[in-house]
Amino acid sequence: MFTVTYEQLNVWLTAFLWPFVRILALLATAPALGDKSLPNRVKLGLAGFITLIVAPTIGALPQVTVFSAQGVWIIVNQFLIGAALGFTMQIVFGAVQAAGDIIGLSMGLGFATFFDPHAAGSTDVMSRYMYMLAILTFLALDGHLQVISALVQTFQAVPVGANVLGANGWRTLVGFGSTVISAALLLSLPIVTALLVTNLALGILNRAAPQIGVFQVGLPVTVITGLLLIQLMLPNMMPFFARIFEAGIQELGRVAVGFR
Repeated sequence: MFTVTYEQLNVWLTAFLWPFVRILALLATAPALGDKSLPNRVKLGLAGFITLIVAPTIGALPQVTVFSAQGVWIIVNQFLIGAALGFTMQIVFGAVQAAGDIIGLSMGLGFATFFDPHAAGSTDVMSRYMYMLAILTFLALDGHLQVISALVQTFQAVPVGANVLGANGWRTLVGFGSTVISAALLLSLPIVTALLVTNLALGILNRAAPQIGVFQVGLPVTVITGLLLIQLMLPNMMPFFARIFEAGIQELGRVAVGFR
């Protein structure tokens, strides 16, 4: 007769549950993998599949009961570590969306918004357009696989049971938030500068020939100019996305190490 003791059940449960929580937290918060359009069953199944592969390679785990106070605290730690890693990549995509907001405002499309289920609110149309370009580039470069690989490596850098309250990890994550401003400005600056020149030209034209009615033609000219500039920037935009994605994936390791 096959029997299982409570100690054996606890060992099996801890070997699966603690890594599963960290992996699921990242999949729920990371870009593309955590998108709301992806069913929760798919996220749970993917997290379980990755856990089955990763769990035997983690090594020794804390010898505590899963549902004890210390065991629950470890679960909370793993959730916060995974969520922090996923949020690190969200910062990268936040920079792309911020660039889209700046470009849309310069083009006069600040009023062009629609409901975005991912953001659970209204989103600028240019911001959503830039986000979709970034997502397609991220998937084409196997960024989702690189994120999962970086997550698996964090189990060696930050073993299960590490104290998530380490200040260095959170400080590194907050410092990386400056990327939102710098990368967004770098990405949007060429288009914003060109549109500024266009608006100055329209202003001069309005002073020289008021009968043209520059206010009627100004918005179409600005929108068309912005779209043409985005089209011209696309070949250089993809390498830029690749660089910030690489920086985000490298930051995953630094944030994880800061939790030790």
